[in-house]
Amino acid sequence: MNFVSVRIITSDVQRLVRFYGEITGMPVTIYTEDFAELATPACTLAIGSTRTLQLFGGDVARPADNHTAIIEFRVGDVDAEFARLSDTIKDATVQKPTTMPWGNRSLLFRDPDGNLVNFFTPVTAEAIKKFDKQGVA
Repeated sequence: MNFVSVRIITSDVQRLVRFYGEITGMPVTIYTEDFAELATPACTLAIGSTRTLQLFGGDVARPADNHTAIIEFRVGDVDAEFARLSDTIKDATVQKPTTMPWGNRSLLFRDPDGNLVNFFTPVTAEAIKKFDKQGVA
């Protein structure tokens, strides 16, 4: 088995496409007005409109109502990313770069729908070894 994707359901696909393209600096592929993907070497972040829910039988997910998941991106230098994005995420920052007890330096903020996003950099020898072993860049 291979974990390949997380999908965000939104009422505004274009807004999230712009946001995730800006914060990651990566292209987001728009397949239809209702579906787009940001593909990274490790996993894909899919963005689907509320209209796609009809394909799954209706009201199975609610946009902008996530209170449990955090979308995480490993970055080369979390402090540099915070400086680069400070204007974009200034009103959405939950936690400025902080070194967590498990060895990652972490920046936590919200996307335009309120989903939590974590940019992190492993900084302790143990955390670096863990991610190097997983083959994540």
